[in-house]
Amino acid sequence: MLHRTFGKTGFDISAVGMGTWNIGNQWGNTDDGNAFTTIRTAFDHGVTLFDTAENYGIPGGTSEERLGLALAGIRHQVTVVSKTGNWGRRIGRLIPRDYPDTIRVCVHASLHRLRTDWLDVILCHEGNIEDPGVYIEGFEILLEEGRVRAYGISTNELDVLKRFNANGRCSVVQVDYSLLNRAPEEEFLPYCKENNIGVMIRGPLAKGLLSGRYDKSTVFEDKIRNAWHDDGAAQEKFESEIDRVDKLKELASPGPEMVQMALRYVISHPAVSVVIPGAKDPSQAITNAAAGSEILDAGTLEKLRNLT
Repeated sequence: MLHRTFGKTGFDISAVGMGTWNIGNQWGNTDDGNAFTTIRTAFDHGVTLFDTAENYGIPGGTSEERLGLALAGIRHQVTVVSKTGNWGRRIGRLIPRDYPDTIRVCVHASLHRLRTDWLDVILCHEGNIEDPGVYIEGFEILLEEGRVRAYGISTNELDVLKRFNANGRCSVVQVDYSLLNRAPEEEFLPYCKENNIGVMIRGPLAKGLLSGRYDKSTVFEDKIRNAWHDDGAAQEKFESEIDRVDKLKELASPGPEMVQMALRYVISHPAVSVVIPGAKDPSQAITNAAAGSEILDAGTLEKLRNLT
């Protein structure tokens, strides 16, 4: 497993981490035992960074709880990232974020679910926020308390990131980036590199499409991807992305080979610190971790850019 320095935090992390949205029942039901085995398998294969969020899972917080259980005994060997800002959104009962102590209390709740005394990184989970001041104040208090070691934001918008980094204290950003979404290459990633911001990549497999296992007749039933079939426009976009994935079959076979190629494309960018694909079972965790053994050569990168 390749290792990187996590931006200005200075943390040593694996190039491939694990996202835990998938183990909270939103992507299909699972259980504590399978979640535990999947997380520990990832760790056993070199993964040292785990990403979660307060609202991940049904009920909310399930992903944090399962991650906390699985990290018992190895917490000091890994980097844990969580996010705050969406608690209650799915049920229409979003907690107001209008005072720094609200941020503090919500993060303390995450610490409880994760069974840990500290978070290595806490991220603001409001990707379009206009004024991030209340989060920054809350995060600074948590830094002083020793409850978090670094903070940042999850956003796809460069102007939002710049506002959050106005004081130069934003250490980490999480952004959607993949072979099907290369927009961050234009300005977002160069800004991060220039400012030594650690970059976490979510969505590197485009919610599974970059496994190459699906076609236009596929109908997803999980609570995340079933929205692709809600109307004609959504279905049309899904089918157009399938067309783009099909072109990649010139370079990689569907399944683990394509998954690893897609992940390696992302970690080959010089601004990227870590990619955080999800996994629902140990075999997926093993496939993802194996992608972290190398980056792609310049020729392969150019071919992929031409295909997508």
